[in-house]
Amino acid sequence: MTVNAPLTTLNELFNRVSTAANPRAMLWQDKFGQWQPISSDQIYQRVRALAKAFQAWGVQKGDRIALISENRWEWAITDFATLAIGAVDVPVYPTLTGEQVAALLRDAGCHVAVVSTRQQFEKLNAVRGQTDLERVLLMDPGEPPEGALSFSEILAGADERIGWQDAAFDRLVQSVASDDLATVIYTSGTTGEPKGVALTHGNIAINTSVATREFGFGPGDACVSFLPLSHITARALDYAMFFYGAQVAYCSHFDKLPESMRQVRPTVFVGVPRVYEKIRQAVEQKSSVSPVKKRILSWALQTGSRHRDAVYDRHRPGSLAWKIAEKLVYSKVADAFGGRVNTFLSGGAPLGIDTARWFASAGIALYEGYGLTETSPVIALNSPVRHRMGSVGCPLPNLSCKLAEDGELLVRGPSIFGGYWQRPGPNAASGDRSSSHGWNNECFDAEGWFRTGDIARIDADGFLYITDRKKELLKTSGGKLVAPQPIENKLKTNVLVAQAALVGDRHKFISALIAPNFAALEDWARRHGVEAGSRLELVADSRVVARYGEMVREVNASLASFESIKRFRIVAEEWTLENGHLTPSMKLKRREIASRYKELIAALYEDEATARAE
Repeated sequence: MTVNAPLTTLNELFNRVSTAANPRAMLWQDKFGQWQPISSDQIYQRVRALAKAFQAWGVQKGDRIALISENRWEWAITDFATLAIGAVDVPVYPTLTGEQVAALLRDAGCHVAVVSTRQQFEKLNAVRGQTDLERVLLMDPGEPPEGALSFSEILAGADERIGWQDAAFDRLVQSVASDDLATVIYTSGTTGEPKGVALTHGNIAINTSVATREFGFGPGDACVSFLPLSHITARALDYAMFFYGAQVAYCSHFDKLPESMRQVRPTVFVGVPRVYEKIRQAVEQKSSVSPVKKRILSWALQTGSRHRDAVYDRHRPGSLAWKIAEKLVYSKVADAFGGRVNTFLSGGAPLGIDTARWFASAGIALYEGYGLTETSPVIALNSPVRHRMGSVGCPLPNLSCKLAEDGELLVRGPSIFGGYWQRPGPNAASGDRSSSHGWNNECFDAEGWFRTGDIARIDADGFLYITDRKKELLKTSGGKLVAPQPIENKLKTNVLVAQAALVGDRHKFISALIAPNFAALEDWARRHGVEAGSRLELVADSRVVARYGEMVREVNASLASFESIKRFRIVAEEWTLENGHLTPSMKLKRREIASRYKELIAALYEDEATARAE
């Protein structure tokens, strides 16, 4: 296994990509749906041209440039061009409203923004007066609207300069140091307002160098970049692929992912748990239409369950039963990912143990990792070399971890950030590196350990287990602490459940709100003769309620009495990123859900004094 020399800056990563002589370093789809390559030489020239434009506009080292776009090659070029001149990029989710975008750009002090589409430009232009923006660059080709500049015009002629090196530009790229700020990433905020996580070149570069070292990635690998690049998980994967000389194919919309997977046939796949849960549910729903198919799936999973360790060790069992199961079932599951993936990674949110077991039983090892935006992002990661199902792997070798008295995980090391952007804390004037950027260190203890906010345990072999978010733990009126995520994950293993949220903090018992997988529920309703004129009528039908009651009782059977679900309600809407119930990494926005269903939750506890299990 080749071990690349570690990076000290992200500009070194750019140099590595742009000098790799790779004719297909990036792939993108044209308007006809055809995949087009971008070479290493083209990357260099396009980055150089854009960086020169930024400089001509007066952008200097340390200035912030907003980047509002779906996943596309222009995102990567803008990222590299910003970093090349020592500027700081501020990636913003394109799904945010204009008011939300304006607030972030105002906080970051951005004078330049690069946006993907005319729709994004119009959204930003409507609130432009609330920002300090002086220039907006539009990626989409064609005549730009008034107030926008053309990305394609800036890059015009760049590809014709292939083979030419700009010595002055190269010196500028090399002048950026490890301690220089690289990016401000605004966290999605599951329980509070977004905060700008300020990461240096060194923070991200060392994490890129170390995190995936045990996977043996190389130039023969490829990935489809589809998770939002405004989230650190997706960005980390792309950086890792570039680091090892692999290919990155950009998928701008999630609904295009299945087709992109079939066409690109990647070897590496990184998904948030909800992506894996949806694929599992699709397989189970497809098999449920026929008793024969349902029995075949059950038999294949039972067969595979006896070989989970071999799957994680990347060994293919040679038994006849395995080969039959692989032909009938496992290969079909693998085809959903393009049929060529040999490394499956899960991050961004906790992966339920039931989901991990299901995929391992279907011949697919999900290597779960753990980290935060504040940690650049990887703290721990399972790998083919070291793995333990249910854990998030062993901490990276260049990080130190320990547990506080209350079980909170504390971390220290070179990939840990210095603090949040423009949020002065109690030690902001202490003279350390954080104060020079206007950061704070309010999330560090007195000895410099970063407080992750996650409750964890570490086993005798050094594997890390995350129990739950410290702020999300529910405390019953009897004083019992309940971790909601593992229980919610158990509920979500059922094909009829899209999302679930436990409630009950400061109450006598735990309850659950369940958001159905309506495609599966409506199919189930048709097969069971349930007629409903609306989703509200559907979730109120006694037969539907009874079916969800069955799955709640099944989950309760594996829980202690104090954490079991005593009551539940089925809601009549899906929880999505668009309606504000989920973060871009598909985690629950608990504050939004508590507010949206305030009356429904109150009704669950109206007669709390006489409540009994239902």
